[in-house]
Amino acid sequence: MKKTFFVTGSGTGVGKTFVMRALLGRLRRQERLVEALKPVVSGFDESAVEASDTGRILAALGHPLNEEGVAHVSPWRFAAPLSPDMAAAREGRRIYFDRVVDYCRERSEVEGDVLLIEGIGGVMVPLDDRNTVLDWIAALRVPALLVTGSYLGTLSHTLTAVAALQGRGVEASVIVSESEESPVHLTETVATLRRHLPGRKIAGFPRTSAADPSLTAYAGRLVTEILGEHAG
Repeated sequence: MKKTFFVTGSGTGVGKTFVMRALLGRLRRQERLVEALKPVVSGFDESAVEASDTGRILAALGHPLNEEGVAHVSPWRFAAPLSPDMAAAREGRRIYFDRVVDYCRERSEVEGDVLLIEGIGGVMVPLDDRNTVLDWIAALRVPALLVTGSYLGTLSHTLTAVAALQGRGVEASVIVSESEESPVHLTETVATLRRHLPGRKIAGFPRTSAADPSLTAYAGRLVTEILGEHAG
C-alpha cells in the first residue's frame, strides 16, 4: 500500500498543481514509485489537454499525454470552470461521492511508494449536494498538504482552512506557495503562520519558473520537511 497524501488548498489558484509537479519531480529523482491523481477537474478543455492540470501532472510523471492517461489521472472531467457540483449539473451529470472515494482507495492499495491526490479548489468546495472536498479528505483518512498563498488575506484563509481540517481530525501540513502579488516577503507569511500554528509543519515555496533549477532544491526541502520519512 502506498503512503498517500491529499493535496488541497485554501482556495482556487493558490498553486496546488505547481507544488504537485515539483514534488513529483523530486520523488522521481529519488527513484520512488510515485503515482498522482486529480480525480475531479472542472474547466477542462478536451482540445487543450496539455495546458490542463491533468496534462501537467502527466508530464511531471513522465507519462504520455493520451486518452488512457487522462482518464486514469482525472476520471471525472467537466468543461465549465465552476465548482464540481455546478459543472456537473451543466452537463446533466452528477458526481457520486462514494465512487470518487473508492477510486482513490483502490489506487492507494496498488503497489508503490507514494500517492499524491490533488483536490479541486479549496477545502470547502462542494462536490455534490451534500459533500465537500473536506468530506473527501476525511473519508480517505490520509494526511493533507494544505497549499496556500502569500497574497493579502491568506492568513485568515489559511487559519480557517487548518481549523476546518483539524475539526475533522485531518492531519495537515502547510505549504505556502508564493503568490505573484504578495504584500510581504514569503518568509514573513511563513513566520506568522508558525506563530499561530505552533508545532505544525509549515514550509515556504518560492514562485520560481518550472525551468528554474532551484525548483528541484526547494522541492527536495519540501519532501524532507513536509513528507519526511513517509517519502524518503
